[in-house]
Amino acid sequence: MSSILSNERPQPDQVLVDIADYVLDYNITSTVAKRTAFYCFLDTLGCGFEALTYPACTKLMGPVVEGTMVPNGAKVPGTNYQLDPIQAAFNIGAMIRWLDFNDTWLAAEWGHPSDNLGGILAAADWISRTNVAKGKAALKTDIVLDAMIMAHEIQGVLALENAFNRVGLDHVLLVKVASTAVVGKLLGLDREELINAVSLAFVDGQALRTYRHAPNTGSRKSWAAGDATSRAVRLALIAKTGEMGYPSVLSAPIWGFYDVSFKGQEFKFQRPYGSYVMENVLFKISFPAEFHAQTAVECAMQLHAQLESYGRSAADIARITIRTHEAAIRIIDKKGPLHNPADRDHCIQYMVAVPLLFGRLTAEDYEDAVALDPRIDELRDKMVCVEDPQFTKDYHDPEKRAIANGITVEMKDGTVLPEVIVEYPIGHPRRREEGIPKLIEKYKRNLARIFSEKQQRQICESTLDYDTFIAMDVNDMVDLMMK
Repeated sequence: MSSILSNERPQPDQVLVDIADYVLDYNITSTVAKRTAFYCFLDTLGCGFEALTYPACTKLMGPVVEGTMVPNGAKVPGTNYQLDPIQAAFNIGAMIRWLDFNDTWLAAEWGHPSDNLGGILAAADWISRTNVAKGKAALKTDIVLDAMIMAHEIQGVLALENAFNRVGLDHVLLVKVASTAVVGKLLGLDREELINAVSLAFVDGQALRTYRHAPNTGSRKSWAAGDATSRAVRLALIAKTGEMGYPSVLSAPIWGFYDVSFKGQEFKFQRPYGSYVMENVLFKISFPAEFHAQTAVECAMQLHAQLESYGRSAADIARITIRTHEAAIRIIDKKGPLHNPADRDHCIQYMVAVPLLFGRLTAEDYEDAVALDPRIDELRDKMVCVEDPQFTKDYHDPEKRAIANGITVEMKDGTVLPEVIVEYPIGHPRRREEGIPKLIEKYKRNLARIFSEKQQRQICESTLDYDTFIAMDVNDMVDLMMK
């Protein structure tokens, strides 16, 4: 008995419609979201500037064909490159994500919504320079913040109830979808074109998570977001030509995303799109560490200070118990050899061992020069991770969104130090007042890595005041940050 599929063109999947309608019609009124987006912009570019001090990142920068310069093209902050917006998006997206130090969203799926800034800034800068060349007005940076809020919201709301990681897909799928939607709006796509563009993002082959997990953990996880956000710019440009979309890309039997890539499940939604995600986003302020380990690193820093005050050191430790939540165990509880920096910054034992030994955790601490210290692996071998069901429950609670870790240290003489527990990292919304001044310090520190003192002052004068910042033309703001 055979079944015949109808060839009648269906109405677009509601998921596509809801994204398009949100991007085109939603009015952002939240002052908290706008201010948070402002700080997010500064922090995100700052992360990119630090990454530009690493040759492993800079070798991927620049045009596809060496020497290519695009008139009125998008510029890549921190460099002298002026590229087509697709390649500029890759450059910006890759440098933002390289050191795993930009913002984070944790839910059924996790990810880094500021990854979308690669496509947003490249498109906005290119549009602005093209407009100016034609005697038209450039876009204001206020529009960039609005696009960031919407991209955060699309990525984050889709992530709340839908675990792409459990079907082996990487969260950069959501970067591609969100970037396609907001870049499409910047390009002036109408509703039908925008629905088409988002459908193209879903119909793409999606990245596998294997480059984030043993035994294949590697540096693609540092440029995967650049790849996704640049692909989004390309798809939005394709849709702008009038190229058709695929209305039942998600729901089509056999051939749609749900059946092919999501085990037949439909997406679930906890809330409508608004500005919730930007308001509640998590900043990585103190440590370039996978976010499920941020509070563990804070615990380790406190324990390092305690050990010093007792006249002890990590050499006196016999056993370490890390009480944590399920997601941390699934993603970063890692035994055995660690082969590269990407492997190390996704190992909770490594991220606890370094601060216990040295009282710090920086991006440099993932490099071979530090990792070859035998004391790190000796400490890792003394650690065990155990899940606390309450920590896991609080992690998923939308009113808490905790990322708790507790560490207990047992000394060789039998002494057991009181457990140190941190529920909310310094980048959490519950610690915003404490965190923002440190975020600004981080931004200034990153500017100092690549710009002269004079240029640092000029950048700070124009970007640290919110009202001054949102009134700037995008191209003028980017020009301030060019080498």
